[in-house]
Amino acid sequence: MLDATANPLVEIRGMCKWYGDFSALFDINLTVAEGEKVVVCGPSGSGKSTMIRCINQLEAHQKGTIHVDGVEVTPDMKNIEQIRREVGMVFQGFNLFPHMSILDNLTLGPIRNRGATKAEAKDLAMHYLERVHIAEQADKFPPQLSGGQQQRVAIARSLCMKPKIMLFDEPTSALDPEMIAGVLDVMIELAEEGMTMICVTHEMGFARKVADRVVFMDEGEIIEVAHPEAFFGDPQSDRAQLFLSQLLGH
Repeated sequence: MLDATANPLVEIRGMCKWYGDFSALFDINLTVAEGEKVVVCGPSGSGKSTMIRCINQLEAHQKGTIHVDGVEVTPDMKNIEQIRREVGMVFQGFNLFPHMSILDNLTLGPIRNRGATKAEAKDLAMHYLERVHIAEQADKFPPQLSGGQQQRVAIARSLCMKPKIMLFDEPTSALDPEMIAGVLDVMIELAEEGMTMICVTHEMGFARKVADRVVFMDEGEIIEVAHPEAFFGDPQSDRAQLFLSQLLGH
């Protein structure tokens, strides 16, 4: 297992978030090393998605600190462009522009935000479409693709920005069962190539195969952090035991 303190890419310390009087996150502490794969799981409404959305300030935290590659993520959005260049994010919904071709969806970011020429951006886009095994779809439009193909396009689009870390927010939960495997296979390949990843998912087979650590959350708190073998074999908290028994049926 990687030592998260040795070369931290993400550091969250004492983070709290409220919606009015509701405490969505309380005292979140998590360090993720470069190259580490962290799977975040827990019941619906436990704060998993909110936590990772705070990393690139899609949600603002009210207390504590977040650093990405040494740069502080602040609610005043001062460093947000710098942060978002380093952080790729793949959502439950694909968030593609339906009126633009797949190729144009991928080239937009590198041209606008990284100063790439059209030719450079196209080469980059085709490279990553090959990477996620759908290069033949480059000239189509998102509505012409299956959900699984659109999610792979979304992954390729994030990779075109050459992020240092990828955040996945329930990337397979909106997909039909037969589409899930193709997306997970791409994510497994990324993990094997050394991409730093934080993934919110209920796909426990993926967690067992890929994760360096599993983070279990409930009611806005991190309850347990463990190696997958330990988490699935001998969860320490009653809440984790209940979650796994309901999810895995034992």
